[in-house]
Amino acid sequence: MADVSMTVNGRKVSATVEDRTLLVHFLREEQRLTGTHVGCDTSQCGACVVHVDGKAVKSCTMLAAQASGSEVVTIEGLANGSELHPVQAAFKEHHGLQCGFCTPGMIMAAVDMIRRYPQGLDEKTVREELEGNICRCTGYQNIVKAILAASASMRGDAARAA
Repeated sequence: MADVSMTVNGRKVSATVEDRTLLVHFLREEQRLTGTHVGCDTSQCGACVVHVDGKAVKSCTMLAAQASGSEVVTIEGLANGSELHPVQAAFKEHHGLQCGFCTPGMIMAAVDMIRRYPQGLDEKTVREELEGNICRCTGYQNIVKAILAASASMRGDAARAA
């Protein structure tokens, strides 16, 4: 058994879990944060993306014990109260979701992507960066459009995002 403690969405949490407990299961089962999804069990789909110490991580590839001492942000911790994060707002505005299963992981990956490309993004880069996130309901066009709009909005040039 492993004692783990971390900050999840700004709240300090701790638990004793089996050594083999994946971060995704710790978040879903121990913390009841079910926005982080388990989609494939092979780390291929990206539905489980969270931020660990500011970087996007597929939480199905990390043990909860490895995240001990870290700051973890899930989709539930992204908004500021009732105010959506700019990426969440862009997904809503540009219809970047359909069934919603992949959406939390896509949004978390997009936030990380925008952070890593502060100068802005182009469609080719967004599509390449999303290769680790699978959506079975869309053709990605609206997802890409939402990410480009969020990137532009967060840089302050929303007029170019249209």
